Amino acid sequence: MKITVLGATGGVGTEVVKQAGERGWQVTAVVRDPARLHVPADVVVAGLHEQDKLTAAIEGRDAVISALGSRERKPTTVCVDGARAAIAAGAKRLLVVSASGLDADGDGVFTRALVKPLLNAVLKHGYADMRAIEALVMAADLDWTVVRPPMLLNGSRTGAVKNRLDGNVRGSYTIRRADVAAYLLDAVADPTLIRTKVSIAHG
Repeated sequence: MKITVLGATGGVGTEVVKQAGERGWQVTAVVRDPARLHVPADVVVAGLHEQDKLTAAIEGRDAVISALGSRERKPTTVCVDGARAAIAAGAKRLLVVSASGLDADGDGVFTRALVKPLLNAVLKHGYADMRAIEALVMAADLDWTVVRPPMLLNGSRTGAVKNRLDGNVRGSYTIRRADVAAYLLDAVADPTLIRTKVSIAHG
């Protein structure tokens, strides 16, 4: 399997690159600062608006995984910019990481009434970017999958992941980045997840 990873130096992205390599996949990591990537990969140094470089990094790949996200709480378009670049580069299979905080379906009363409004207030700019990426990807003519995890934690992979297509995973509010990465890689070749939004959480 040949994949390209956007956001390869982030927490989830690094795990995607690492675990894909462990599976024997050919991995191309698109990064702005190669010094921050500490796992083996074919590295392409490019910004999200360097379309020629991105097209070269994506052509001929089986899938593109976007694990982009902003670390700051200010207006951002990093997620939607990455997806737009991948689509323009001709990606046929695109998996993007969003957030379960965008949706309250399946949540308990406390989470729906108190936790989610607070999250949406504090993370409003990041969530706006994620809503934009979801809308863009869902309107695109390609095999997309939107993966919505809850709060991300560090730690080794547990393998215990629940998923739900019609809402958030009830009663589970965290997941390890390593488990998100493993789910993304499994989803690449899963036809049941094509053109779906799936929420995942620790099982």
